[in-house]
Amino acid sequence: MASASQPSGSTPGADHAVFVQGNELGGNTIHVFARGDDGTLSSSGTYATGGKGGDQVDAPTDSLASQGSLVYNDASGMLLAVNAGSGTVTSFRVEGSRLKDRHVVSSGGAFPASIALHGRVAYVMNAGGRGSVQGFEISGEGLRPLAGSRRSLGLDNKDIPLFSSSPGQVAFTPDGGALVVTTKSANTVEVLPLKRSGLPAVAAPIVNKSAGAVPFAITFDATGRRMLVAEAAKSTVTTYKVRHDGTLKVLQKPLPNGQETLCWLERAGDHFYGGNTGNSTVTGYRMNRHGRLSLTNDVGIATPPSARSQGVIDLAVTRDERFVYVQNAVSGTVDGFRVKTDGSLTKVTTAGTGLSPFGESGMEGIVAV
Repeated sequence: MASASQPSGSTPGADHAVFVQGNELGGNTIHVFARGDDGTLSSSGTYATGGKGGDQVDAPTDSLASQGSLVYNDASGMLLAVNAGSGTVTSFRVEGSRLKDRHVVSSGGAFPASIALHGRVAYVMNAGGRGSVQGFEISGEGLRPLAGSRRSLGLDNKDIPLFSSSPGQVAFTPDGGALVVTTKSANTVEVLPLKRSGLPAVAAPIVNKSAGAVPFAITFDATGRRMLVAEAAKSTVTTYKVRHDGTLKVLQKPLPNGQETLCWLERAGDHFYGGNTGNSTVTGYRMNRHGRLSLTNDVGIATPPSARSQGVIDLAVTRDERFVYVQNAVSGTVDGFRVKTDGSLTKVTTAGTGLSPFGESGMEGIVAV
């Protein structure tokens, strides 16, 4: 296992790399893959986070049951990872495809499962117990808690939550004016308006009933004015406008994709890609200039699944929006795809060095740059 203090001649910041969170119960690790210009991956090291992975109760293939458990911050060149089993968050400074200067801090709650970033402010979503979000300042020495930022989500979970009743993701609106959190069995999309300082502007999140059942992942269109939420129950996506007061306006009713258990959703330009863990497929979507979302083809599959593409969970899009990388929990692999102009995906690589298939727990969390 590589040392987080290993010297490197790389330049500051992440470059042409894919980072995968192992989420191992005995000791969480980050698996690093160097990315070639053609999208192929080669193993480049494994780094201990200094915390433990976690496994939610009855999780079928996705131990953390969330999106955004591993994130990269361009402003600071730091990679942030949750340690769900330890109630901590780890930060690394990234140089190319090397990780250095590990720092570990308390997440401010039980079972951290998702992280949101805006500039040098991070918010961590804790899925256990009542659920909460806790704010941090990103500094050269890692994360520093923002006093007065913690807010409860008002849930009713144990410290290790049932996967279906835990919150799915925390995300900033692109302008940094609000946080958004999805809750699955509570079937809500909660919005926390923020001050310019990054502190909450209200005492508790504004609770909105979800337009589709079991809201999970959050992403935004290229303009930042439209929020898309993936809903697992019927594999749908709803498009919203987030108002300044924290209420939501439905811009497009839930759009079904014909697949099973859509949970993860990421944007690549005007295209979006969703991971359907129920039947191990990836769906492609397109948004037109009027903001109307549609499937890129009639069957709702952007690329045919392979024998090794089993247990599709989290996915990531490269900064240049040319490649999509998908975690396959059951087979313990990561597939890489080139994005074509029509939104279809062409497989360019499959990597699995050091990645364990889903068992007592499994990998979850992926970043591509």
